[in-house]
Amino acid sequence: MIRDIAFSPYLPWQVLAVIAAIAVALIAFAAWRGLSGWGLRALAATAILAALAGPALREEQRDPLTDIVILVVDTSASQSLSQRAAQVEQAKAGIEARLGALANTEVRVITLRDATDNRGTLLMTALAEAMAEEPRGRLAGAVLLSDGQVHDIDIAPGFPAPVHLLLTGEPTDWDRRLVIENAPTFAILGEEVTLGLMVEDQGRVPSTQAASTEIVVAIDGGEPMTFTIPVGRMIDVPVTLPHGGINVIQFTVPEAEGELTTRNNAAVVQINGVRDRLRVLLVSGEPHNGERTWRNLLKSDASVDLVHFTILRPPQKQDGVPVTELSLIAFPTRELFMEKVDDFDLIIFDRYKLRGILPADYLENIARYVEDGGAVLFAAGPDFATADSIFRSPLARVIPAAPTGRVIEEGYRARLTDAGARHPVTEGLGGLVSAEDEPTWGRWFRQIELAPERGDVVMSGVEDRPLMVLDRVGEGRVAVLGSDHAWLWSRGVEGGGPQLELLRRLAHWMMKEPDLEEEALTASAEGSRMTVTRRTLGEGARQVTITAPDGTEVTVPMEEISPGRFLAEYDGAQMGLYRLAEGDKEAVAVLGPAAPREFEETIATGEKLAGLVSGTGGGVLRLSDGIPDVRRVREGRPAAGNSWIAITPREAYLTQSTSLTPLLPAWAWLLILTGLSVMAWLREGRRAV
Repeated sequence: MIRDIAFSPYLPWQVLAVIAAIAVALIAFAAWRGLSGWGLRALAATAILAALAGPALREEQRDPLTDIVILVVDTSASQSLSQRAAQVEQAKAGIEARLGALANTEVRVITLRDATDNRGTLLMTALAEAMAEEPRGRLAGAVLLSDGQVHDIDIAPGFPAPVHLLLTGEPTDWDRRLVIENAPTFAILGEEVTLGLMVEDQGRVPSTQAASTEIVVAIDGGEPMTFTIPVGRMIDVPVTLPHGGINVIQFTVPEAEGELTTRNNAAVVQINGVRDRLRVLLVSGEPHNGERTWRNLLKSDASVDLVHFTILRPPQKQDGVPVTELSLIAFPTRELFMEKVDDFDLIIFDRYKLRGILPADYLENIARYVEDGGAVLFAAGPDFATADSIFRSPLARVIPAAPTGRVIEEGYRARLTDAGARHPVTEGLGGLVSAEDEPTWGRWFRQIELAPERGDVVMSGVEDRPLMVLDRVGEGRVAVLGSDHAWLWSRGVEGGGPQLELLRRLAHWMMKEPDLEEEALTASAEGSRMTVTRRTLGEGARQVTITAPDGTEVTVPMEEISPGRFLAEYDGAQMGLYRLAEGDKEAVAVLGPAAPREFEETIATGEKLAGLVSGTGGGVLRLSDGIPDVRRVREGRPAAGNSWIAITPREAYLTQSTSLTPLLPAWAWLLILTGLSVMAWLREGRRAV
């Protein structure tokens, strides 16, 4: 029961103040004039003001409320290192027991886990959310069981009571990590790109550790390369990308004896390899309607440098024009086909035939160019089936299909073969899903009969005879198109067809664009989900083996979603580098960073939370020194010591009932006022007599 005086005025306090001022002025005037009853009149005025103020005795029935202490238990990934998890469990049980032993105290336990999207330990967010669920007037303290590595300290709430940090870990902990300081997103193929990286040690590093360490570099999970680099100093690492598209470069530092974890000993960089300029050499045997098609295709791409070699005047033509007037400058034939041939990404022979203009050693050099990694496309015309065919040259050893000598002159629709429905050059061309689908594009009217000797036949023509053959020769690629009527599609004959798409895919496949590899294993990641795609010309069920960052393996069956394309989806429980294998194909994929944010800084420290803790009068203690005692202290007193922490009692309560009783009844106030007034009148009256 709580008793005190409360006022319930009959008039506003402002009005009472005016009345009091007037009364004071009149009484002061009476005293100045020497009136004998001014003291009694002052008492009467005071009684009137007191009566108008409505004084009453207030009695409250209160129920005391318990003090609330928030206990935040950090179970994020970094708390799994060393003996920290056991420390947390023991400290949680010990602090709960000590707080439970204090009278009138409740504990709210908040368990904190890793934040999504690699945002790290959001301890301040958890504390703020816990505060929002409790009355601020009952919060008597907060205890944080953590390694102090928080990632949202900038939103630390204003806590109304002491906040204490109980640090996990050991004072002797140390760790080594690999940091990528800078890495480009794109790089030009063939040009060296520089990455900045550093190996740094954190914590109490043993004096026995060397000043340098090995680092292992692997591109796309390939053969690793080992180098020695200094510790604690950023170095520049030159890298040349091996192929176009995404290149996954992994850097790994071997485990050092005694370090906390190896989860931050690896870093992954994904760089998109792009070509600066694609150099294409187009060799045309003679002008014809399809020649413009090739020029338009290659000129439509601003990244293509086209060199067009065309024989406009056959050697046998005799028109009396002097040779010196046929060209303003001599065409650099030897420079192109002997000295500079390796500078080209693609060579196209468009209806070219042997005329003695390009010597045999030039063509022999082009065959060598293909075997060393170059690409040649043969767009065959009627001359391919004659004795002057380019097949009758040193290039024959790289051409996958021989001409039979027959030229078929009749209308037909090009079709996909079974291999063509699976090959990325022709897969889904014109909306066709399988080889059984009937094409709706326009007809061609000429086909050079081919006898494939090797490679993949992806399109067929008259009576299912081979129309397009693709092959790999040595390190290079070769394609033979057995017709010179592809230009009919671009002209819209009989509705036209996907000519531009076909020739674009064909050219890019020959230039080894990764998206057009017929045998490929790729993966893309979004959040924690990985989508694995296997493209193959083979048949049969497929399953991919996925190796997680911690070395565990799982085999996932793949579903064939279209001919030659298999798909699997996998939810990764860990962030980092995953290795994929299916048959003889391997790939790597990254879910989040190779080293999650939780493992960027692993040494337990109170520095990040020092401002919050000291600002509330709390303390930072190490659990390695033992679980501290818990006390109560008054607000404003020190709340932590060497082996103890304290909470501040809030003395909050809940009012059950309130009653108001007037100090004096109305008749008593009237009697007092009447008595004082009569006494003042009598006193003044006697003085007058």
